[in-house]
Amino acid sequence: MSNAVLLLAAGASSRLGRPKQLVQFLGQSLLRRAAETAVQAAAGAPVVVVTGALHEELLPELVGLPLQAVRCSEWERGMGASLKTGLHLLDQLLPSPAGVLVMLCDQPLVTPQLLLELQATQEQTGLPIVASAYADTQGVPVLFAATAVPLLRRLPDAGGAGQLLKRYAAQVASVAFPAGALDVDTPEQAAALQALE
Repeated sequence: MSNAVLLLAAGASSRLGRPKQLVQFLGQSLLRRAAETAVQAAAGAPVVVVTGALHEELLPELVGLPLQAVRCSEWERGMGASLKTGLHLLDQLLPSPAGVLVMLCDQPLVTPQLLLELQATQEQTGLPIVASAYADTQGVPVLFAATAVPLLRRLPDAGGAGQLLKRYAAQVASVAFPAGALDVDTPEQAAALQALE
């Protein structure tokens, strides 16, 4: 896959009360699991992990993986700030990637196959954005083809990819991913995740 991957892991997990990045699932932290998924799907293309509230604490989870980690100093401003921090590093690693795939670390059921399906759908449809569809919405993981990456760069710091999916709905294809509805923001969701093990 010639698309770069941005894995966002900058939040403070305030609703969960502990770092969601370090929540364990099937013997791995959510961050390690997501990073391995990203690396496998990227197949040699750059993978950038954007941290924020935690950085040094998360680095051990990334040991041995062919990726770059960067801390967003303004992570509290929102997802847009993290995205732009990641894109800035990507510009140095690969000035003109085919596209950028954005994923989060708290969707434990994301697979490399899903990420590759997003890419295949973009190639088949020619649409510049391909989102995951779940729970009557579209969201991450989401692929922005090269022509759509400038939209990410123009996001306000407090903005996220979701608002772009709504604003440019006619340019968005989707891939069904019902399991995307499972994320880990609250203690109840963390407990539900443990029940799947």
